[in-house]
Amino acid sequence: MSRHCFLIAGEASGDMHAAHLVSALRAQCPTMTFAGVGGEKMAQAGVSLCLDYGETAFMGIVDVVRNMGRIRRNFRIVEQALLAAQPEVVVLIDYPSFNLRIARYCRKHLPQARVVWYIPPKVWAWKSWRVHRIAQESDLVLGIFPFEPAFYRRYGYECTYVGNPTASALRGSRAAAPADGEVQELVLLPGSRLSEVRHCLPVMLEAARRIANTHITVTAAPGIADEHYTRLLGAGETLTRDTYEAVRKAHAAIVNSGTATLETALLGCPQVAVYHLYAARLLGWLRPILQHRIFRTPYFTLVNILAGREVIRELVANDFTADKVETEVRRLLTDRAAREDMLREYRRIEELLGEADAPTEAARLILRI
Repeated sequence: MSRHCFLIAGEASGDMHAAHLVSALRAQCPTMTFAGVGGEKMAQAGVSLCLDYGETAFMGIVDVVRNMGRIRRNFRIVEQALLAAQPEVVVLIDYPSFNLRIARYCRKHLPQARVVWYIPPKVWAWKSWRVHRIAQESDLVLGIFPFEPAFYRRYGYECTYVGNPTASALRGSRAAAPADGEVQELVLLPGSRLSEVRHCLPVMLEAARRIANTHITVTAAPGIADEHYTRLLGAGETLTRDTYEAVRKAHAAIVNSGTATLETALLGCPQVAVYHLYAARLLGWLRPILQHRIFRTPYFTLVNILAGREVIRELVANDFTADKVETEVRRLLTDRAAREDMLREYRRIEELLGEADAPTEAARLILRI
């Protein structure tokens, strides 16, 4: 019997993980068909896209307000596509600002559809009240961090840990430590959204250029044209779309906070994490209050959250300056003990995530509902 699955991913890592899930679903149910919202990797996996995630990638209040008309249009496009497709299964991949509304829409207008969260929003970090909507407006919650089931149980809900898809994708990919030499490789990962690239890359480059005897490589995100990077690059600086290979070869990385910090850790590259925020000075001053009252974790990066301590330095808001990034990169390049401690914690995190193949296990559970 043929089944139809509709998937929604809102950024590059979600697009990749959705594509892997589609491959796993097709392996277990060859007649299943797929449509949804995503990017190049989902399209290559055989998903018929009604909307590219690049049309939905808005970050921060300013970006959202400026693009409110496009956001409303995007919701209409996806809602109409859902009604036309009448899927048996709807898989939501993170992206809560969009997918929480879609989950509610499915409950009201597609009662026959089974709604699945694969990579649910990080409600254990902030906005914990969303746990009720996620659990009540879905049929299955598939967590990707080993502590998520216990978090959901505290609220009386079920969540199943299926393994971590980033760890599954990168298992066995850790490279040997790059050789020391006169020139050391620095890799810059400025983010998967154009707004992140615009805000983060100039500061990253300024910091990296101050460090002598280094070669700088910048990684480009899917869906963002080369010109947004090359206009900022100088002579001898490299742009690549093979992020994993660039990280494997690097002596140190400057990484925009997000899934990329975990990917960099699993690839075994020492790193500093950065994150741009509007009104950075004010938010930096308010950070202790916000973390006490709003955030449920003292850390922003997945690496530090999983480790339970500051393994990598987090330079957020007013701490994200070229001076501070430069200082931390110099430490990573010269302090062997600090590098070894970071790499040991990386290995511990990999063990914590386990060996389950997340897409395969998620597919098995989705096909049972």
